[in-house]
Parts: sequence; structure tokens; C-alpha cells
Amino acid sequence: MTLKTKMAHKAVTLATMTFLALSQAQAQTAPSYPLTPKVEQTDTYHGTAVADPYRWLEDDNSEQTKAWVKSQNRVTDAYLEAMPQRLPVRKLYTELYNFEKFGIPFKEGGRYFWTRNNGLQQQAVLYTAKSPTDEPTIALDPNTLSKDGTAALGGYAASRDGKLLAYGVAAAGSDWQTWKVRDLTTGRDLADKLDWVKFSGAAWTPDGKGFFYSRYDAPAEGAALTGANYFQKLYYHRLGTAQSEDQLVASNPNEKEWGFGAEVSDDGKAVFITIWKGGEKNGLMLLPLVKGAYAGGEPKAISLAFDASYVPVALNGKTLIVKTDKDAPRGRLIAIDLAAPGKQAWKTLVAESGDAMTGASAIGGRLLLSYLRDAATVVTIHDMKGKPQGEVKLPGVGTASGFGGRASDKETFFSYTSLTTPTETYRFDVAANKATLFKRPQTAFDAEQFETQRAFVTSKDGTKLPIFIAHKKGLKLDGNNPTLLYGYGGFNVPMTPGYGITAATWMKMGGVYVLASLRGGGEYGSAWHEAGTKLKKQNVFDDFIAAGEWLIANKYTQPAKLAINGGSNGGLLVGAVVNQRPDLFGAAVPQVGVMDMLRYQKFTIGWAWEPDYGSSDKADEFKALLAYSPLHTIKSGVSNYPAVLVTTGDHDDRVVPAHSFKYTAALQAADTGAAPKLIRIETQAGHGAGKPTSKIIEERADMLAFIANTFKMPVQP
Repeated sequence: MTLKTKMAHKAVTLATMTFLALSQAQAQTAPSYPLTPKVEQTDTYHGTAVADPYRWLEDDNSEQTKAWVKSQNRVTDAYLEAMPQRLPVRKLYTELYNFEKFGIPFKEGGRYFWTRNNGLQQQAVLYTAKSPTDEPTIALDPNTLSKDGTAALGGYAASRDGKLLAYGVAAAGSDWQTWKVRDLTTGRDLADKLDWVKFSGAAWTPDGKGFFYSRYDAPAEGAALTGANYFQKLYYHRLGTAQSEDQLVASNPNEKEWGFGAEVSDDGKAVFITIWKGGEKNGLMLLPLVKGAYAGGEPKAISLAFDASYVPVALNGKTLIVKTDKDAPRGRLIAIDLAAPGKQAWKTLVAESGDAMTGASAIGGRLLLSYLRDAATVVTIHDMKGKPQGEVKLPGVGTASGFGGRASDKETFFSYTSLTTPTETYRFDVAANKATLFKRPQTAFDAEQFETQRAFVTSKDGTKLPIFIAHKKGLKLDGNNPTLLYGYGGFNVPMTPGYGITAATWMKMGGVYVLASLRGGGEYGSAWHEAGTKLKKQNVFDDFIAAGEWLIANKYTQPAKLAINGGSNGGLLVGAVVNQRPDLFGAAVPQVGVMDMLRYQKFTIGWAWEPDYGSSDKADEFKALLAYSPLHTIKSGVSNYPAVLVTTGDHDDRVVPAHSFKYTAALQAADTGAAPKLIRIETQAGHGAGKPTSKIIEERADMLAFIANTFKMPVQP
């Protein structure tokens, strides 16, 4: 190196060090937030007046809201850009994200199908092959559907002969989908096009002439993003005909909240019709098919009491096998004689156990039942009469998913993962009870350097809940470890240990990653779920707070180095506990959260969440909602609030972005201390499903960099 080169190198190094020092100082200074105007808006709920000064932000189409979004993003972008951790974290996140990712294979018409992302593709590609060992060909590549990768597969279903593929495309993260049909032989789409499809799959009739699907009427102009979704209908689409000619199969003009799902039985003799209206309780009907064809007729009710969950598993002759939590909070398997389907004649095939039954399938003359045992998967095998036949041996204490297929199949596939095990895929020979590895990804994450443990936390009322803790081996329990705690706690959704790039990146950065299994989820069955709903929702927040306190008491971390994160219902969780215990956390990232608990039911599918949340229309539930609603419980005058980064998408039509907009405006206007209160609004993005890889990496890397910057964590470039 010449003297001139050495001097230039030294100058660059000094300049870089100066920039990092200045950036660090800038990043620690509270930003100047855009002024958010207030309006005179007050609503009265059961005699209580509640101000809503940011109501105008609910109009996502207004020029004022669009200008507000731009101004907020300018402030947030400047803050994030100044953080020295931003680029190093993004680089690390990208390196860890860049590996092959495989979906669980399924078989139809002699073809195998599975998804694969080669590493950094914007969307996973659907492949097909004649056998699992053959070189696959592309069945459908969603990356060709848009230039920026924001068009995503919302769902797909192959016809029984494996020649046709019905598939839905969602644009910019929307729940709305347009469905088409592709000829897998030619690779070309047919003329069929179905619009205004939402919350629906496709179920082909065995004759291959069409499929069942659900849709809504076209929304009024300007109401597609925020308008309430009511009166879903189930249709049968016959190939080669216009959508206007589709045959109405099931609807209920007297029940606006009814929604419909369809599944054709393995023997092709009937359609299982599931009726939902929010929550886990549902109705079940059965519609006969004629020689594998749809010939009209009225569906026959199996149960329309909406008193429990009813999930059809198999039609075994004239016996319908159903997974239910009726009279069994942790789940059981029952047999219903279709000649006498009354509840008094239902028979138990597999009784409720101490574990929560989360799935059931009939494969190769066996019943495969998935359970959660303290939030980790256990899979048992039974004959068709329910007699135990052993267990599926899994690689470890983690999460296994899949086990789909038909009763006539001799094999099925499943995935396995843990917090430190990238998702592996296995082929399972049912008769031999033997699992063989199908795909194991090669990643930059060295699992041997990390460890996971399960611990149990005691909540405020004495309830014990499991948490999973992952970190580098040799961790010192000195209370100084930066820790990221994740939770959800709702809608009967279990939080089980699984590999994620966010957790892996955080652990590589030297942090401790913790997953909490809270009440409101499905870890221990319906009673556990209901213990975190409506008037009992505070239990969820108490559980999460207890997990944070346990981590501090056991010397994993301290409040200044404890960050929390959650999305959707988990965003609500983060917003609520920050208001209740701002002293407990150093940083918080609520993603696409439900923040206005008094008005959430007025937008899109929000009304369907009432079984979990309750409604402000009811006096007792209004009181409970107001007590924890993140928008309404911000503590102005409390100066020790953690640093907060809110994230949302401008096209989120699940949890509309107004939740995050209003919450952020209120948080910035309140006196909560100098720690930053920012919002990151992703454009051309929705609730999260189908988000392109580049946007995922940028958003989640920014989240981790924000936390690292708050905790003054050095990150090597």
C-alpha cells in the first residue's frame, strides 16, 4: 500500500468513525414529529363520552391521510437511515434469509406439488413432478405476475387428474383475490376468471368440470379496502362459463356474518361445507355429489348450533369422522352415522386426552392425530376405529405440520422445525411408520452454536405458561443480555417453536430470543383460548408481563434491554402492555396491530373478531375494551415509555392501517418521554401474507436495527 493510499484509507476510516459517532448521537435524539391535526369528534358509549380526534385518519383515500403517511415516513426514514446498525443488520438478515425454502408436498392425479424459493426470490414458485425424486418443472411462478413481486399466490388447488390448477392471486398484500385456472400441460391459463374472492380456497369435483369457491358481492366504489365484509356465498364454477353463471350452492340472506368453506370427500361422494361466523365455533353441512359431479341440491345440516368446533376428517362409508371440542375442550374424534346424525348417537373414536388435539387426517387406512404437549408437537397413529397404533417419531421437541393427503395414499409429508432448526421436510410411510428426510436446507445459520430450552412462567393469577428461550451457547445470566420477547395470545392460534430469520438474526447479533405461549392461543385447547377472550382478555397481557418479569428475575436481561414484538393481535398485545407497564420494556415493535378496540368491528372482517374481543356495543364488554385499548390507554405524563416503532402496510385490508395511524398520532402527541415513537408505513403492502422477500427483509431488518440502536448494540458490518 502506498503512502498516498494509506493516507486516503486513514481518512476514509476516520470519516466513517465520525459518521458512525454522529449517526449514533442523532439516532438517540428524539425526532421532531409531523403535526397531526385533531378534529372535534366524540362518541358516546353507554353513557361514556370518548373523544376520537384522529378519526380523519380512517379515510385512507383522502389527500390529507396520504400526505400524513408521506410526512411520517420521511421522519422515520431519516431516523432509521442515521442508525449505524441499519446496513449491517440488513446485510446479516439477507445472508440468513438466502437459503432454499420448501413447502410441504402434496399429491394429486399422479403428480407431486411443492413450493420452493431459491433464496431471495420475491415469491415462492410452485413446482410439480411425477415423483419426489424427479427433477421438478414449474407449475406456476408468481414472480412473473408483477414487476415488483407484490402479486402473490393466495391459494391453489389441483384437479383430481392433476391436469388443471385453480389458483388465486392477491395484489399488494390485499385479502382480495382473483382466481384463474391453468392448464398444467400447456402452461397456459384458461379463459376462466373469478373476482371478489376472499377467505376462500377451491375444491374440485372429481369429474374435473369445476370447483366450489366462496366470494362476496362486489363492494361499493371506494369501499374495497375498509368496507365491512358480509354475506359471503358459496358457488360452484363450471369451467368455460362466465362467473355470472356460477351456481349458488349455499348462502344465508338472514345471517350476514355467515361464511362458507368447501372440501370434497376423498371418495368423491360428498362436499363438506363448513360455516363460520367468527371465532372457532362453526357449523357443518354435507352436500351429496352424483358420480363425482355437482348436480345441485340442498346441503344437509350436521350441526348448525355453533356451539363448538367441527372439523371434518374423513367419510368412511356412511360414517363421518369429525374432530371437535364439543364436550372436550382439548379435542376428541367422533363418528357420526349419516343415516342417524343426531348428536345423541355420536360416538367417540378417540377420547379427549391431556394434550390439545390440533389436527387430524386419514391416510393409508390410518388416522394421524396431531397434539400439542406443552406447546410442542406430538403425533399419534390410530386405526380407523380409533385404536392406538403408536406415535410418529419426530426429530425433537419442536413443531411438526402437514400430514395431509387422501385415505388411499400410502404416504404423506410433514415439516419439522424448532427455534434453532430451519424447517426440514419429511416423507412418512404410513404402513411402516417410518419418516425419511425429503428436504433439508443448507443455511448460514450454524445451529450447533445455539441452544433452546423450555421454561414455565407463573402468571398473575397462578396460571403456568410455557416459554421457549433460544440463544448462543455459553450465555451468561448476568442481567445484561439484549432480549426480544415475542407473543400473540389470541384466536386459538398456538405459538409453537419454529425457525424464523428474525429470531436467527437476533441470536447471531448476540441477543436472546423468547417465544411465549399465552392464554388466548390454542396451546392447551379451547378452555385455554377462552381464558384469554372478551372480559378475560387481561389474562393475556398479564401472561406476557409475567414472562418479561421472569426473564428479568432469572437474570437473562433487564428492562432497559428487553424488547417486545408481536403482529396483528400480537400488535394489540404489545400496545396494551406498553401502556400498562412502560417501565418493564426498553423497546417495542407492534406490527399491523388492532389498536382501536372500540371501532375495530366496523372495518372489513373486523366483526368476525368479536368472539375473541367482545364489542363496544355491549356495556360490559365496552368497559373491558376501553380499559386496555392501546389507542385509549396511552399514559401521557409518564416519561419512561420505551422506544416504539409501529409498522403497518398502506394496503392492509385485514387490520386496516387506521389502527396504527391513530395510535401513532396519539402516542406522538402524548408526553411519554424522549424515546422515539415512530411509524414505518410500507407502501404496496398489506397485512403480511404474500409480502415479497425484499420488503420482508427491509422491514424486519429495520425492526432489529431499531432495537439494537435503542440498546446501543454494536453490529459488525
